[in-house]
Amino acid sequence: MKKRLNPTIVYVLSIVSFLCCCFAGLGIFLALPAFLMANNGIKGAEANPEDYEGDLQAMKTAKIVATIALAINALYLLYNIYYFATTDWDVIMEQYNKAMEQYQ
Repeated sequence: MKKRLNPTIVYVLSIVSFLCCCFAGLGIFLALPAFLMANNGIKGAEANPEDYEGDLQAMKTAKIVATIALAINALYLLYNIYYFATTDWDVIMEQYNKAMEQYQ
């Protein structure tokens, strides 16, 4: 029984992780599994091409998309960690309150 390369799952996880990067870089929790799935699929298909069916080139492209999503989310997550570690909590709350007043 041949294993199937399925780049669609990797694409979906990567694109959803792009959308989730706006939430403090939490899309990394979707981009990392997408990257690992693509990487494992490519390694397996290159090691034993007769055991796999599907488009290897599409899986390589999906891996590139997952890598970009992972990098963007990682950078944004690191930025948020740095921001919250170096900014005083009172300043953050003051900015939050100003933003809430503008919406009301």
